[in-house]
Amino acid sequence: MRTLFLNPPAYENFDGGAGSRYQATREVWSFWYPTWLCYPAGLIEHSRVLDAPPEGLNQAQTVEIAKEYDFVVLHTSTPSVKLDARTAELIKEKNPACTIAFVGGQATAEPEQTLRSSDAIDIAARKEFDYSMKEVAEGWDWKDVRGISYRKDGHIHHNLDRPTLTNAELDQLPFVTQIYDRDLDFRKYNSPYCQYPYVSLYTGRGCPARCTFCLWPQVTTGHSYRTRSVGNVIEEVQEMKRLFPGMKEVFFDDDTFTADPKRAREIAKKMGALGLCWSTNARGNVDYETLKALKDGGLRLFVVGYESGNAAILKNIKKGVALETSRRFTRDCHTLGILIHGTFILGLPGETRETMQETMRFAREMNPETIQVSLASPYPGTAFYDFALDNGYIKAEDMVGESGYQQCVINYPNLSGEEIFETVEKFYRSYYLRPRYIFKAVKKMARDPEERKRMWQEGKDFFRTMRKRREMSAISSPAA
Repeated sequence: MRTLFLNPPAYENFDGGAGSRYQATREVWSFWYPTWLCYPAGLIEHSRVLDAPPEGLNQAQTVEIAKEYDFVVLHTSTPSVKLDARTAELIKEKNPACTIAFVGGQATAEPEQTLRSSDAIDIAARKEFDYSMKEVAEGWDWKDVRGISYRKDGHIHHNLDRPTLTNAELDQLPFVTQIYDRDLDFRKYNSPYCQYPYVSLYTGRGCPARCTFCLWPQVTTGHSYRTRSVGNVIEEVQEMKRLFPGMKEVFFDDDTFTADPKRAREIAKKMGALGLCWSTNARGNVDYETLKALKDGGLRLFVVGYESGNAAILKNIKKGVALETSRRFTRDCHTLGILIHGTFILGLPGETRETMQETMRFAREMNPETIQVSLASPYPGTAFYDFALDNGYIKAEDMVGESGYQQCVINYPNLSGEEIFETVEKFYRSYYLRPRYIFKAVKKMARDPEERKRMWQEGKDFFRTMRKRREMSAISSPAA
């Protein structure tokens, strides 16, 4: 079957796509690589990956392309599933014989609800869908394809789960960056914490941490960190130097690259020999010796999920990293010159007005290079979702309004979703409008013309987004 892997058009500035870890409106220009779609695309001859958002394609333009294919694999998310179902319906109107599969966290957590959202959706693929999509494309009888739910003769069927890929099987997958080179323009992808242009890939799947809010390990990839061999990773990175001329940074997008310190050090040593700048995700508990080895091997930046500055909240979400451990880790990174993009979440279980202020103070104390402040979102399939549902903390409204701007769907007895939503902007302002941060930013802009241009544009994007958030808040408030 002629197969299209589609990251569909979404709401304006919406990060709900195939590579996004957090399904929300972005504050600044950024697009993540649709890596999850590119892996199975590499297994299917004559396939194509179409990433509509960075290409600037609207729904009508996307449908005109998709209608030419026999099999369309569409990545969806909980906030965007209704919009994505409409895209599927438009494709089916143009090509009724087309088979359409939905993949991603939403399709895994709620396969039956996903299929029932539209008759245009034939298959909901669960968890890692690399080989299940390959088998569908090859014409297998759907009852024999593990890891899918499907509609047939008016009934919905759920096949057995597919085992997750082993270390050896991950090594056997085609290099995902070859599909980037074939179907994508790497200059259309940007991360606010990576040097532009950057290219991301996975060296492993899964995360051993047990954070109750985190979607991917709980729903799609599991809690076992399965890894590619060091040689396999380095072979791909070496080829990237040729495929992406001008690439300034490699980003290893594993949930927790540092979960296997010995392997991380081995990769760093070989990356250092290649002379490539790289960054990755890490938990705030890496020991000094490993940090130094990674820095010596060319590491520039960590993305670190601090989440909260309150010890009780960290315990509630099973973070597994104490505040003092994070403080030690952060001091070591500052000493070694490793930059940090710190991520924080407002609205987690146990949140109060006081704990939000505590987290804002903690962020300033950690003083990372940049921050991301997210709304706590109880996605189906997570322990956080079950907690919120069981206690009546979830609103009836959808996670995203008609404009695509994310609402805070969770309300606690003494803290409303509206107040949590409004505190996000206060958090950003309390961090970025400090004299200390402004002085550092001005020095950086004065030294580097490219950095000056980037930070100026990101600043404009940020303030425009905050203005739109205020407008949305005013429209949705009871007093409006």
